[in-house]
Amino acid sequence: MSRIQPRTVPAQIEAKLRQAGYSALEARLYASRGIGDEHELEYDLARLIPWSQLKGAAQAAVRLADAIERKERILIVADYDADGATACAIGIKGLGMLGATISFVVPNRFEYGYGLTPEIVELAAQQSPDLILTVDNGIASVAGVTAAKARGIDVLITDHHLPGESLPDALIVNPNQPGCEFPSKNLAGCGVMFYVLMATRAEMRTRGAFAGQPEPNLGQLLDLVALGTVADVVRLDANNRILVEHGLKRMRSGKASDGVLALFNAAGRNPHRASCFDLGFTLGPRLNAAGRLDDMSLGIACLLAGSEQSALPLASELDQMNRARRDIEAGMRDEAETILASVNVADSWSICLYRADWHQGVVGIVASRVKEQFHRPTLVFADGGEGEIKGSGRSIPGLHLRDALDLVSKRHEGLILKFGGHAMAAGLSLRTEDFARFQQAFEAVCRELMPVTALERIIETDGALPEESYNMDVVARLDHQVWGQGFPAPRFHDEFRVLEQRVVGERHLKVKLATRFGMVLDGIRFGSPQALPDKITAVFSISINEFRGERILQLQLEHCE
Repeated sequence: MSRIQPRTVPAQIEAKLRQAGYSALEARLYASRGIGDEHELEYDLARLIPWSQLKGAAQAAVRLADAIERKERILIVADYDADGATACAIGIKGLGMLGATISFVVPNRFEYGYGLTPEIVELAAQQSPDLILTVDNGIASVAGVTAAKARGIDVLITDHHLPGESLPDALIVNPNQPGCEFPSKNLAGCGVMFYVLMATRAEMRTRGAFAGQPEPNLGQLLDLVALGTVADVVRLDANNRILVEHGLKRMRSGKASDGVLALFNAAGRNPHRASCFDLGFTLGPRLNAAGRLDDMSLGIACLLAGSEQSALPLASELDQMNRARRDIEAGMRDEAETILASVNVADSWSICLYRADWHQGVVGIVASRVKEQFHRPTLVFADGGEGEIKGSGRSIPGLHLRDALDLVSKRHEGLILKFGGHAMAAGLSLRTEDFARFQQAFEAVCRELMPVTALERIIETDGALPEESYNMDVVARLDHQVWGQGFPAPRFHDEFRVLEQRVVGERHLKVKLATRFGMVLDGIRFGSPQALPDKITAVFSISINEFRGERILQLQLEHCE
């Protein structure tokens, strides 16, 4: 069941924002998202939380500055998603600006799995590094750090994932590690790396490294920070919104890196009108496709490309991979729906799916789609080889997924071989024969930890969009704001008459709608080709659609009843 619920708008805060000069619509949107003061919408870089508040950043800066002075070989070990790829590119470019001797390795998810494992240390050792620097991973790499130290290789961990019960014996920079008082726990891995670079530049400044020459401009890396932050779906708190805003500004002004501009080109999007939607739904998936289907080295190479000419073929290859990923995903979703057709999902508090022939790199996306469709915590598994299956999960409000897996692990010792993640997303591996037992154990934990009210989908909206706000200027202004996880893009609900409808691209419904006040607008409903009745109540977002040089308003229908 789904229920449409308008967001609560604190009247005093709304009035305060109106007095500060915001329109009635903007004041309503911001007040309902917890903005208590107009200064929270000021995105000057000077308002960033200082790096000095990030535990371990000062010590990491000293270690990296020493490595640069000694001309030590630094090797980045990256994760294979968009956050890991951007964090790696930020590290390579930023430390390169500071004079480091640096290279990288990124695990192939199908051969090595996630993180700094002993196997990855063995691979890294072939490059004879003096220092391994992890980005977007490492907080759980106890065995990997031990293996590195046994080889005489120092390790510096930069990560943002939640720690386990024990920490690696290494220098760690992670806002979520015990004892870190950094006010924002929502930095992505790329954000953590950017902060470490700021700290390192400050340390080198005190050593006189930039005497008589300009300091490296780390702001050049903010387009990569913005891309990784939005693509990783971390909460866009005030600090992250500052980082993303300045990254978008670089894109809109044509100052993005050649690799990012090439991704825009491959996606057919205009970087001069870059938005968070572009980062999350066009560039991010293309970058992620490399890690899902093949090797993220391709994505990192695109981000590191030194010219548009060298970046474009790489971006084109990523685009082709993303098209292949979509085809694989569509097939897996159809098969998942077939499996679920024989199950009464309404009687379940969770969904666990497994097929041996499913693609290991796409299970996370399928889990997300199934979760969205049925509003249940969902785990999807594929064959991982050697008698194991590997799964990826997505959760709903009311269940902290990593904590739920931790409870299953403690109650059923040895059932889960490995796991890790966040409140809303996690990964794990099991023995193939234990899938049914895990399915039962996870269902029991979900029933215990979740209130029954969590199973009802609450669709929060910003109410009806006023008639005067259906115009290009208002929509363009909204499109340029930083929206994302924890600071959701505006969506509204209202009644419409359906004048025309037709299926496009086999899976989408193109419609022409009439509003209550007589305006006729185009609309699209992605992934739902089923015909609509003559009259609907729809939850929708509004955007400017550009096609063949013509710009029109378009409604994207997210829910209809």
